[in-house]
Amino acid sequence: MIIDGKKVALDIRNRIKSHLENFPHTTITLATVIVGSNPASQLYVGMKHREANAAGIQSKRIELDENISQQELEQQISLLADDDDIHGILVQLPLPKHLNKEKMLEKIPPKKDVDGLTDINMGRLLQGQKQLVPCTPLGVMRLIEAYGIKTSGKNAVVVGRSSLVGLPQVLLLAERGADATVTLAHSRTQDLAAICKNADILVSAVGSPALINEAFIKPGAMVFDVGVTRLENQTIQGDVDFEAAKKIAAGITPMPGGTGPMTVACLLENTILAATLQGVLPRSH
Repeated sequence: MIIDGKKVALDIRNRIKSHLENFPHTTITLATVIVGSNPASQLYVGMKHREANAAGIQSKRIELDENISQQELEQQISLLADDDDIHGILVQLPLPKHLNKEKMLEKIPPKKDVDGLTDINMGRLLQGQKQLVPCTPLGVMRLIEAYGIKTSGKNAVVVGRSSLVGLPQVLLLAERGADATVTLAHSRTQDLAAICKNADILVSAVGSPALINEAFIKPGAMVFDVGVTRLENQTIQGDVDFEAAKKIAAGITPMPGGTGPMTVACLLENTILAATLQGVLPRSH
């Protein structure tokens, strides 16, 4: 089974568009901040704006010079934070090396943090009181829900320990309602293949091309490829050797076309939730 992220993402986008059509006099705005001219970042931000506009969400794009100072960046974030017409703020990562991501995140109000990366939103996730959750791991959970994949009592392995994907993915799979038994693995894990081969659900978010091959996959496992590497020929390669893995796995996400579209869809979902938390949209029942 090919787990089609494009289809599920389109369903989410259409639901958001239908929801917003009930509030024709309310404008929801997502602001994205991009620092520098990294081609991949420019591509991702452009995709996010296209999808936002298709869903009925207005977008505002702020492009900043690569050599901007920390203080100037924080001032830009503060302006968006204080603007009542901006409901979601996303700063495209990675930032140039001279900028401090953690200090920048402190300037984003938790209710506008559509990436779910501020201390408060990450702390809520840890405590089981989640509100705005990092988009990529949330996208994996939405795929699990859409395809009716059972998680309760299952063994899940997450490869990669970033705060953007790996760590929140572990928490989401283990939380009440999902109830998986989760192992966190990473680049220094000994005998990684053997650990992965125990997984009923395998999520790889390392950014190591074709790391996961048939030796890593349990027959019948569900495999979610989150890692993205842009090769010299500008093609995208995931962490999973797709052709080898699809012969063994019961379900697998392609790369591209799997978890990537879901990341963008969950960004839109988070933007609507952010507007709701700010009282701009009514809570749905």
